[in-house]
Amino acid sequence: MNSCRILVIDDNPSIHDDFRKTLCGSDVEHSALDSKHELLFGTDKPVRDSLKFEIDAAHQGEEGLDRIVQARQEGRPFQLAFVDIRMPPGWDGVETIEHIWTADPDVQLVICSAYSDYSAGDIVARLGFSDRLLMLRKPCDAVEIQLMATALCRKWQLAQMMQMA
Repeated sequence: MNSCRILVIDDNPSIHDDFRKTLCGSDVEHSALDSKHELLFGTDKPVRDSLKFEIDAAHQGEEGLDRIVQARQEGRPFQLAFVDIRMPPGWDGVETIEHIWTADPDVQLVICSAYSDYSAGDIVARLGFSDRLLMLRKPCDAVEIQLMATALCRKWQLAQMMQMA
């Protein structure tokens, strides 16, 4: 499997666009970057992971949960969700994750926050220590997002292969 379905749950539509640009980009952008790389460093092109990202978005936690449930029912589950911690007026990110894990215990999650509504300790106290949860501080670094998405999607894929074996 060379594709990964990612759900971005954030009340700010520009964040959805940022994730799409960071994780999907365009072939034109990649071609331009490859050309610049060739000018600076020679003919060896940078190695890109063959994993392709399919990004979907939800503006509130409840909407995100609905998308997770629907995707699982359709047999096309999300492998990863990036979840904002603060999404007024509905569920916050921690409550959203609690509901998501009830509906789909396999999904990998990254909780994103620019605020200190919850400390890391508060989050762990509510959600527990989990190998399916990471935290990312906003503003996010594009390379960190790419690395997290690649690693967590590959991890999800491996876990699914192990379950089938």
